[in-house]
Amino acid sequence: MLETLISSKTRVKLLLKFFLNSSNKAHLRGLESEFGESSNAIRLELNKLEEAGLLQSSHQGNKKLFNANTAHPLYKDINSILFKYTGLDRIAEQVLSNLGELVRVYLVGDLGRGIDSPIIDLIIVGNINTAYLIKLIEKAEAIIDKKIRYLTYTAEQFDEQKDRILPESYLLIWNQ
Repeated sequence: MLETLISSKTRVKLLLKFFLNSSNKAHLRGLESEFGESSNAIRLELNKLEEAGLLQSSHQGNKKLFNANTAHPLYKDINSILFKYTGLDRIAEQVLSNLGELVRVYLVGDLGRGIDSPIIDLIIVGNINTAYLIKLIEKAEAIIDKKIRYLTYTAEQFDEQKDRILPESYLLIWNQ
């Protein structure tokens, strides 16, 4: 769907990278190896997005780092579109809102790094009914046509192992 509205595949990848998880930062060469595309195509799109004010940049040594401009008036709208595109909005609506004693949910894996993926990886923290969670996830997978993998922890277990469990790049999608 998004590829129909935005014809540049590189631009779609950049929007996912920076607007799905606003804490993501990247430089041109890193994006080149991550996307498997030419630096010229990526540079062109980065410049367009920066000129439009959607991305901002900073320098770290000789590298120019880009990240989403969360103060841009369209930031929330683009983020919302990407949540719908990836199916995360439906997961929040159909699964997370019905789990009961849910404390936090983290999006990890490829989507947590801003890379489109057919798999949604979640870390779920709270006291939840796992059997009920499985039923909800099966329903959500059928609706969004993506596989959902998850790990569950009580708040105590998570707090004890947080540094080991959470990867470098993640997105907090539910916080009680």
